[in-house]
Amino acid sequence: MSEVTKAVSDETFEDEVLKAQGPVLVDFWAEWCGPCRMVGPILDEIAKEYAGKLTVAKVNIDENPMTPTQFAVRGIPTMILFKDGKPVDTKVGAAPRSEMKAWVERGIGA
Repeated sequence: MSEVTKAVSDETFEDEVLKAQGPVLVDFWAEWCGPCRMVGPILDEIAKEYAGKLTVAKVNIDENPMTPTQFAVRGIPTMILFKDGKPVDTKVGAAPRSEMKAWVERGIGA
């Protein structure tokens, strides 16, 4: 976790994501996942760049098994963009920064 991303658990997901003001990008990840570690720094950069316009939240699937099941997360990393409490777009797997940024911009209408 970094100072720009927010750790979210099964218990806090509803308040932190579904009831959040503005779009929330949720990263479903695990410590042992190599591609997740590649995406982490990119998401930190996106969180800094879009501060005030987008919240980046991270759900550790090993510690929080209910939320990934609820949103049919099959592989990690899986990033789901939520707007007004609803999932609007999903990206599975690691991607270069430019592709991630373009995906976020499309999702938040930047």
